[in-house]
Amino acid sequence: MEIPAGKVWIGWEDGLPGEGPRHPVMVDWFLIARTPVTNAEYARFVEATHVARPPFWDNPRFSTPEQPVVGVNWVEAAAYCEWLTVTTGESHRIPTEAEWEKAARGGRDGCRYPWGNDKPEAVFAGVTLPLPGPPEVGWGPPNGHGLTDLSGSCHEWCMDWYEEGYYLASPTLNPHGPLAGTRRVSRGGAWRHQVPWSPVAHRSSIPPKLRYSDYSFRVVRLD
Repeated sequence: MEIPAGKVWIGWEDGLPGEGPRHPVMVDWFLIARTPVTNAEYARFVEATHVARPPFWDNPRFSTPEQPVVGVNWVEAAAYCEWLTVTTGESHRIPTEAEWEKAARGGRDGCRYPWGNDKPEAVFAGVTLPLPGPPEVGWGPPNGHGLTDLSGSCHEWCMDWYEEGYYLASPTLNPHGPLAGTRRVSRGGAWRHQVPWSPVAHRSSIPPKLRYSDYSFRVVRLD
């Protein structure tokens, strides 16, 4: 999906200390996948490169072709993007944190969720919690840019190193996070949590070599 260049307000004042202050940044044009990478898409990478299959690959809770691939760490997600770049001749990578939030907001700056301010209980009426695993992609209403699975499915890796106070001195043009760190940013609510629907400004992070059953990623294309 095409995300036009322009200003977006990221962060908020109602969350954890590292999620504020709310501030404007300018982000260049980019393309982003409508959904996270699926098992079917990741299987082509595994077949072509003979990399190890991720954990949970054969577990029926996580193995249907149209579920997001899970158990992929940050290093493996970056390797998938590099393979996709070589295969297609077009530049692919994981989104930056600012790109993810701009895309996730769908033009609705200031709203709590990707779909707006409606409570998740109303948007996902009839959904029984806790979820047994990640839903197949396309779950939930698309946002203003046509993206789905941004809250309630899986945490999604971002390019940036995490720093709690980064927003206090973030560049205003195409921020890419601090130069170094020990944890990589992730975004989006995840099925494994008791309340899976995270606000769009919520930030999370883990070390880049860890793998979890509620971590996935989506891809950005730059040309």
